[in-house]
Amino acid sequence: MAHPKRKISKTRRDKRRTHYKATAPQIAIDKTTGESHLYHRAHWHEGKLYYRGKVLIDNTEENAA
Repeated sequence: MAHPKRKISKTRRDKRRTHYKATAPQIAIDKTTGESHLYHRAHWHEGKLYYRGKVLIDNTEENAA
């Protein structure tokens, strides 16, 4: 099992970790519904599943029947 020969100082450890940053996800606005969603993800709006402005699944028809 590998282990360090000497203790790594807190300063050295923190310098290495400066590159780990939390980034906010990019939010897109759907052109047809105006709903905000993550890029490259399908999203539900009023019982319909939209992707790139097109309806993929329509649950409103199943519930009405």
